[in-house]
Amino acid sequence: MLGVFATRTKLRPNPIGLTLVELVKAEGNVLTVRGLDAFNETPVLDIKPFDFWDTAKDAKVPWWWRKLEKEKEQKP
Repeated sequence: MLGVFATRTKLRPNPIGLTLVELVKAEGNVLTVRGLDAFNETPVLDIKPFDFWDTAKDAKVPWWWRKLEKEKEQKP
């Protein structure tokens, strides 16, 4: 999304905190993460895989994400 409601824009009228975390384990619909910068009971609005082209060092992405990125690169 572009514009004032884009997740990362500084102009967003209702700021959203963003945190990059490490996925430790997934059991059903419960995710255990490391490095979450939030208070207990803070609602999580969205979960996204990390784009390898972004700025975090040593980020790991799942195989299916790498496959999607390759397919996207091959489209005209």
